[in-house]
Amino acid sequence: MSALFEPLTLRSLTIPNRVWMAPMCQYSAAPEGADTGVPGDWHFQHLASRAAGGAGLILVEATAVLPEGRISSHDLGLWNERQQKAFTRITAFLEQQGTVPGIQLAHAGRKAGDAQPWSGRGVLSPEEGGWQAVAPSALAFGDRPVPHELDTDGIQRVVRGFADAARRAHDAGFKVIELHGAHGYLINAFLSPYANRRTDSYGGTIQNRMRLALEVVEAVRTVWPDELPLFFRTSATDWLSGDTDDEREGWTGEDTVLLAKELQARGVDLLDVSTGGIAPDARIPVAPGFQVPFAEAVRVRTGLPTAAVGLITEPEQAEEIVASGRADAVLLARELLRNPTWPLQAARRLGAEVLPPVQYSRAH
Repeated sequence: MSALFEPLTLRSLTIPNRVWMAPMCQYSAAPEGADTGVPGDWHFQHLASRAAGGAGLILVEATAVLPEGRISSHDLGLWNERQQKAFTRITAFLEQQGTVPGIQLAHAGRKAGDAQPWSGRGVLSPEEGGWQAVAPSALAFGDRPVPHELDTDGIQRVVRGFADAARRAHDAGFKVIELHGAHGYLINAFLSPYANRRTDSYGGTIQNRMRLALEVVEAVRTVWPDELPLFFRTSATDWLSGDTDDEREGWTGEDTVLLAKELQARGVDLLDVSTGGIAPDARIPVAPGFQVPFAEAVRVRTGLPTAAVGLITEPEQAEEIVASGRADAVLLARELLRNPTWPLQAARRLGAEVLPPVQYSRAH
């Protein structure tokens, strides 16, 4: 049998295969009014079609735990009950298709407050509905506005925001939560010495820089059921010093192994391993499977299950990653945008039995 299409059990949850849909922002929620951050018809069809296409787990896009944590004004949110109730339609349909519904909870930090990316408008001004971004330190990302440095009360508001959103996620029917600790967003910015220049208990040493991530995990694990798994997405490297010849100090692959051990001790069940996003000019050696070695290192050195992501496009490539033990699953992003039925097609090529919805059986 294909390793890619074997079930994976984490805690009491069994995911039917190892082909998962990565969270991908759609920038399609209402930006203001009662429906701010509420998923609508676009989100339903976007997620439902990939469930019909055979994905074993679908992670809903980065969903803000606080209004100011949105990447764009059109991001999804989970800070109120109206948003929570709207998600129940999506989770119910995904489960009807045999797909596990998951959601990525996020705070964009200093990269918050954009317009829709195809609008060409960039960061929104206050007159356009923009807001003040926050960060561990008052350091701008590229040419963006300088963010506000969070004080301790602000940090604890973020921690509570994640916990409250996790509680709502469970009530909305989600079976997996992923905490977004990657790509230069708030948790990642606290982790990286490139963006975190604090001198208090949330900055300086790696133990201090990990503090927010670990507090968020602990708060979420307190409200998230013991029988359900918790994921964490990381940028395993900033692609700065330690992993490249760039002399700027950054987060490294070795740091990620240490973080993985701390996350595992606090109840994280899988590390979703990506890279980059903290420095806009970092030189990233993009190539097929270029992030897989980081997922493999964590899995081998800590025993924590991992998922690999990044330019995984061919069934045979994905099969090798899982079958060889380099990762426990693969997360597909752009390839699933291009081809919503990739899992069904991959199963046929690899000789696995994954049935389409009965409505589509005549095409199988």
